[in-house]
Amino acid sequence: MATTGNGERVVLVTGATGRQGGAVARQLLRRGGFRVRALTRDPARPAARALADAGAEVVRGDMDRPETLRPALDGAYGVFSVQNFWETGYEREIQQGIALADAAHAAGVQHFVYSSVGSAHRETGLAHFESKWRIEQHIRELDLPHTILRPVFLMENWARMRDSILAGTLAAPLSPDRRLQQIAVDDIGALAAIAFADPAQWLGRALDIAGDEPTMLETAATFAGVLGREVRYVQVPWDEYGQRAGEEARKMWQWFEDVGYDADIAALRKIHPGLRTLEQHLRESEAWADATRV
Repeated sequence: MATTGNGERVVLVTGATGRQGGAVARQLLRRGGFRVRALTRDPARPAARALADAGAEVVRGDMDRPETLRPALDGAYGVFSVQNFWETGYEREIQQGIALADAAHAAGVQHFVYSSVGSAHRETGLAHFESKWRIEQHIRELDLPHTILRPVFLMENWARMRDSILAGTLAAPLSPDRRLQQIAVDDIGALAAIAFADPAQWLGRALDIAGDEPTMLETAATFAGVLGREVRYVQVPWDEYGQRAGEEARKMWQWFEDVGYDADIAALRKIHPGLRTLEQHLRESEAWADATRV
């Protein structure tokens, strides 16, 4: 097993200055027993410097340049892999995911934890789900020792609607009584850390992960209760939403309406008892802290 001189297992975390990778890095540092190696294109970024201050080793690398991954993987026991479709698009996301998996395989990585998306395996027809399914398949074809976590809708995504919600309206195209499974990024980090810490239980597993599943009306009511102000739910017409958010986003929300995620939240809470509800996330989140009731 690849370890440092003091017995710590080295884990290369991609996306370390972003939401998911940052959460994984923080959880591994908090847990102990791991040496976090944070991959970033720009080590001078404030988020990268904050990771270094917290005890991570920050290394320069770029998933678009596979040759930069080899030195970053030197001596690594594990890798946390995440890509961003909304930043890269379909083909480039796949290229990045495959390049990292190939480099990890060549380096002899013993535990590759890949963050996919909930229901990637269910033939959704959504481009940003199918891209992750392609990467999943490649990981398996490599026979790379792996765990696949499939997060559902991120609770952090509501912050994109912050101004509207604070003004009293949560607007989305779903039916008011439609449930939407959600997860906090810190819980993605916690579950990744649990997997890295117990490879005997986690290698070879693929698991959809969620922490809560309120209806849209319940989501608005949760915001109202936490913020101490009225928040009403408004269902946006599908055509209007597509014009505003784009076709891929409209298709995703239509899939939420017609099919939806199916993570087993009760089973996940047995694995990770601290799994957050939406209310817990909002009360803990810096994004909403200055807007909550005093």
